[in-house]
Amino acid sequence: MTCYAIGYLQNVEMGAGITAYLENIDATLAPFDGRFIIHGGPKHMLEGKIDGDLIVIAFPDMEKARNWYQSPQYQAILHHRLENSEGTVFLMDGVDADHRATDILTA
Repeated sequence: MTCYAIGYLQNVEMGAGITAYLENIDATLAPFDGRFIIHGGPKHMLEGKIDGDLIVIAFPDMEKARNWYQSPQYQAILHHRLENSEGTVFLMDGVDADHRATDILTA
């Protein structure tokens, strides 16, 4: 099942640290078949407000997502993001194509 690495980043300080992170993250994703689904960008707000950037990276499964995050390659650049932004990052499994909202009632 597809797993998503989801980040909600705020107070990103654009500079050398974030640039180094952005220049190197793609190479860390490739061995784990990770790819960006959402990477910041303009928002068309319908409700509420969001004061940051949403990032969503898809992986084939939870194991590959965990292995990416824990990989020496990603850990080597992670400090650039941590030192230059605030945020929340987590992994979450997606749902099957036939998922319906009421499926959570029987879980």
